[in-house]
Amino acid sequence: MAESRPLRAGDLVAIVAPSGTFPEDRLRKGEAVLLSRGYRVLRLLPREPHRYLAGCDEERRALLERAFAEPEVRAVFAARGGYGATRLLGILDWELVAQDRKPLVGFSDVTALHAALHVRGVRSVHGPVVTRLGEEPPDSLERLFGLLESDRPPPPLVGRTVVAGEAEGPLVGGCLSLLVALLGTPHFPRLDGAILFLEDVGEAPYRLDRMLTQLRASGALDRVAGIALGEWAGCDDSTGQGGVVAEEILAELGRPLLAGLPFGHGARNLALVHGARARLRDGALFHLEGLW
Repeated sequence: MAESRPLRAGDLVAIVAPSGTFPEDRLRKGEAVLLSRGYRVLRLLPREPHRYLAGCDEERRALLERAFAEPEVRAVFAARGGYGATRLLGILDWELVAQDRKPLVGFSDVTALHAALHVRGVRSVHGPVVTRLGEEPPDSLERLFGLLESDRPPPPLVGRTVVAGEAEGPLVGGCLSLLVALLGTPHFPRLDGAILFLEDVGEAPYRLDRMLTQLRASGALDRVAGIALGEWAGCDDSTGQGGVVAEEILAELGRPLLAGLPFGHGARNLALVHGARARLRDGALFHLEGLW
């Protein structure tokens, strides 16, 4: 088992594509950011796309497992989101993937992998995928590499209080549509006592309503400690604003609720440590633990 420690210059990191196809030009820009940190980069990418997927299931599975099995690899970065990670959950060798507790970095469709890792007690990083690294503002990159290269908790994120109160628990969540897709599977994370964080992209308000209603009806939200909401990019239409709909439905739970936090599919995707203990207090989300 490899030593679990913060990243440093000279470390080898892997780029994988467990989900959808990706533009090579944006991938190269993101890869350049990783190289600028002094990392060595190992591309473990499928040879050719399969429909809307970066590659067939078997190739994506094998390459993802190789990234986690390779002793020299210290962290694994997803090339992009899209769709496809849920197809791998039932065929991955989870004992192999979880054994060295290497951090997986990504968001959107990567939510499925974050959730499954959390079920197995492994922290990961909800943050920019490689094709977004070349487009993120400096504060986003500083935060991401700060938590990867240090064992200190990242700075708090300031939001807007919707339901006042204080809550503490592990950070669990990600993209709402991906989380709802895991309901009823062994990969859905336990939310009891957790601070649930949610965001999404391109979903009409009524679809957000439907997904949140399903999540609530399942009983999964019965014992959440608190809720932190990020960006709802492209989720508005003539019927209203997606973010407002989400706030209305979740406020009914009566748990501490913050909104407007700068993570998700918007212009700034500030990284969170999935699985780390955190606290909601005074209109901000505080990490109580770092990645390591």
